Order: sequence, then structure tokens, then C-alpha cells
Amino acid sequence: MSMTFGIVLTPRSGADWAREAAAAERQGYRTLLLPDTRFTPSPFPALAAAAAVTTTIRLRPNVLAAPLRTPAATARETAALQLLSDGRFELGIGSGRPDAAAEAQWLGSSWGSAAQRRAHLVATIAAVRAQVAPAPPVVIAANGPRMLATAAEFADRILLAAGPTATEAELAELVRTARDGADRPLRFTHQLVGIGQRLPIWTSKKLGMTAEALADAGAAGVIPADPSAAAEMLERRREKYGIDEVIVPGELADDFAPVLAHFGGRRS
Repeated sequence: MSMTFGIVLTPRSGADWAREAAAAERQGYRTLLLPDTRFTPSPFPALAAAAAVTTTIRLRPNVLAAPLRTPAATARETAALQLLSDGRFELGIGSGRPDAAAEAQWLGSSWGSAAQRRAHLVATIAAVRAQVAPAPPVVIAANGPRMLATAAEFADRILLAAGPTATEAELAELVRTARDGADRPLRFTHQLVGIGQRLPIWTSKKLGMTAEALADAGAAGVIPADPSAAAEMLERRREKYGIDEVIVPGELADDFAPVLAHFGGRRS
């Protein structure tokens, strides 16, 4: 079980998106990820464009809000991405962020209760696995006990959807809860929120976080600026918790390059 890395990017233009996708592949990222929100480009056409200028990097929404689409619509779009990427698509999916209810209303979709959204998620995964060949790996974002239990049953990988201030002890508890509901080995993903003093704009401006506050909270999503110390921390978490994939915000790619190089990626 080796470490792999994904990078979250958002298109600013067609030309920039093509360059950034190709660069991420050259740098050694295994997966290119794109959010699914009302305020970012729809992930399916954007990832299809990335597929056209890459050959090996895998493509994943981070993550689809299942209630925003019918199971049949998600299966259809997934089939298109699998075709256009030659099987490099991964279905990152969740039951929807708490603030996504307004997006569902804007799209004319039903939001439903937490139980209804979990059922919709399971139905969507079943539709994709039944209708898409090859069926893509399924990565479920989960945090609470019920979603972790659902992910433990249906996911190929679990994205630990912890908040930016979550500590390593809290990550460990999420892992333990998921494993308690599974009768098979599980693989986990965690997303970084900072490197040393560097934070993405979303974390600093939108959430109002500072590097000092995150350090005081013991945030597990902030890794040391020193590449060797950061690599040691990630390796330890892989061995201890099975967190063998780390997602890097695109704004931190330059800061993360030396860490990526430690694991066999390239610096440019």
C-alpha cells in the first residue's frame, strides 16, 4: 500500500485548464479532482476536457452531491467519462454538504432528509455499477456514523470528510468507526488544508481561518513546511490509519512539490 496524491483544481479558462491538467500529470499526481458546486464548472464536461489532454492521470469529482442528479443521470455521465478517459474516471460522491440544499433548490432537485439522501446515494452507486463498464472506483465522502457505515459497505475508498480543524485523534476516530462497520479492509483519503503557514484562499478568506488558529487547534490537515517532516507524518498516518491517499489544494501545489518529489513525483 503506497502513498498516492490528488490535486484539486478549478478551471479559469479552457486553455488554462488544459495546461494545469497536463502539468498535474507530469508532476506525478495520480488523480485530478474538481469540486461539484453551483459556483464551479460542472465536473463532468470539465473532467472530459482534462481527459482529452492527459493519458494517465485519473479523474474524479470531489465530490458529486448525489441529490443534485438522478441515479440514471449520474450513470449516463459516468459512462461518458469512462469512454472519453479510457477508463480513468473515479466516482467521488457524497450525500451532499449541509449548505448544498440551496443548490438543490436552485436546480429544481429534491433534497430530502439525511436518510433519504443516503438512500439516493446508494441507489446512484448501484446504477453506476450496473450500467457502466468498466465500473469506476467509488470514493464516498463521509463524516458522521451513519455515512461512515454506508461508506464502509459500498465504497472502494472513503474520503474522511473532517472539518479543517479536525485533529489527528478525530481522524483516528473516523477511521475506527468506519472499520467497525466493515468486514473487509478499507482505504482512506484525507485532504490537506495547509502547509506550514500557507493556506488556500477558501480556508483563509471564506472560512476565516489562520495558520496560527489551525496550529493551536492541532489541525491534522496542516502538515509541516519541512518536506522531510511532512513526508514522515504522512507515512506514519498511512501505516497507522490506512490513509494512503492525500488530496492537495491546487494553490498549495508549489509548496507541496518537495513532498511529492520525496514520494517519487516531479518538481515541475
